[in-house]
Amino acid sequence: MTGPSSPIWHPFTQHALHGEMTMIARAQGAYLYTPEGRRIIDAISSWWVVTHGHCHPDIVRAIQTQAESLNQIIFAGQTHQAAEDVAAGLLKLVPPNLKHVFFSDSGSTSVEVALKMALGYWHNIGAPRRRIVTMEHSYHGDTVGTMSVGARGVFNAAYEPLLFDVGRVPFPHPGSEQRTFAALESACRNDRPAAFIVEPLVLGAGGMLMYPPAVLREMKRICDAADVFFIADEVMTGWGRTGTLFACEQAQVTPDIACYSKGLTGGALPLAVTLCSDEIYAAHYSKDRTKTFFHSSSYTANPVACAAAAANLKLWDDESVQWRLADLVAMQDNAIAKFRDDSRFANVRRTGTITALDLKVKDAGYLASIGPKLQAFFAERNVLLRPLGNTIYVMPPYCVTQKDLDDIYDAIDAAAGLA
Repeated sequence: MTGPSSPIWHPFTQHALHGEMTMIARAQGAYLYTPEGRRIIDAISSWWVVTHGHCHPDIVRAIQTQAESLNQIIFAGQTHQAAEDVAAGLLKLVPPNLKHVFFSDSGSTSVEVALKMALGYWHNIGAPRRRIVTMEHSYHGDTVGTMSVGARGVFNAAYEPLLFDVGRVPFPHPGSEQRTFAALESACRNDRPAAFIVEPLVLGAGGMLMYPPAVLREMKRICDAADVFFIADEVMTGWGRTGTLFACEQAQVTPDIACYSKGLTGGALPLAVTLCSDEIYAAHYSKDRTKTFFHSSSYTANPVACAAAAANLKLWDDESVQWRLADLVAMQDNAIAKFRDDSRFANVRRTGTITALDLKVKDAGYLASIGPKLQAFFAERNVLLRPLGNTIYVMPPYCVTQKDLDDIYDAIDAAAGLA
C-alpha cells in the first residue's frame, strides 16, 4: 500500500482516492492562499465556521493580547474575565429564558451537553425520561451521543453497536408538514421523551434541506404542550447564516436548550456553548452532590478562545455587520435565481446566506460518483466548494464580494457539464 507523503489522517477523506492535500499558507478575508501564492475563494467558510472573514484584525488582536496573560486554566473552581465577558454578551443576544451558559469546545460536545442536561433534569427531579426524539436526515456531530441522534447511514454504520435508539419524525417536505407534526405529537404523547432536538430551518450535512419558520414554530408548540424540552442545535445555523443572528428568531421560538459553536469565535478558534433555562439549571443545583452536572473537557472555556469569542460578540454590535449580512442575503438570492429554471438542477433553494441546488445525476446522494469530480473541478478553478454528493451549496464568509460570487456561480454553471 502506498500513501501520501504526510502521515496525517484527514477527516471525511478517503485517502485512497484523494491524493495529496492542498497546502494553505495563509488566509485573509474570503481567501485562502497556497505557498505559491495561488488564491482560493473560501465559498464554504472553511466548514461553516468563518463569519466576518479569515484573520479579522479585531479578533486576532484579542487572541494575541489574551495569550500573553492567561492561555489556559482549569475551569472547575476557577473563572476568568474572557469567559465572563462571553457569557454576559451572549445573554444580551439570546431569548431571555436562556439564563445559564455551559462552555465546551466543539459543536458535537455542545450537543452532547444539551442531551445530558435534558436527561439529567428528568433524572434529578425523580421522573426519569430516557427517550430523545429527532428529525430524519439530521446531523448533530460525530461523537457517540450526537451520532445516535443523527441520521443513520454511511456516516455511522460501522459504529451502530455503540448508538442508542431514538425516536424520529419525518423531514417536513413541502406539502407533507402535517405528517411531521402528527409524528411529533405521537412521539411526545406515547414515548414521553426527555427532549426533541432539531436543526432550525436548515439541516446541514443531511443535504442542506430547508424548511420555513412556521414549521419550526409549530414543532415548538407541540413540544411545549407535551412538556418536552426543545433543543435547538444552532451550531451551523447560528451567527447570521440564516439571515438573522439565530435561526430561531425567524420563528419567534425560544428553545429550552440552545447549542452554539462554529461562528462563535468568528471561526478563529474552537469553542462552543450550551445555554439552558433556569428550570434545567435548578434541577442540577443541590447540596446533593450526586445531582452535579458531570461534564467537562480539559480546555473548557479556554481563555484564548473566549477572548476571540468576546471580540466576535463586539463585532455584532456594529450595525455595519447587519448591513453586510443583509447585502449578502440579497446577493445570494440574486445569484441563485438564474438556476431556478435550469433543467440541469433540481431543488434550487436559499435560506439567508446559504444557497443549495442538486445537480441531476443517476446516483444521487452523499456517495454520488459526481461528488469527488465536482470537488476537483472547483479546486482547479480556485474555488473551495465541498459538495454533499450531488448537492452543491454555497455558504461564504460575510466579506465575500460580488465578483467572488460571480466566480463561484460561474464555476457551478460550468460544473454541470460533468453530469
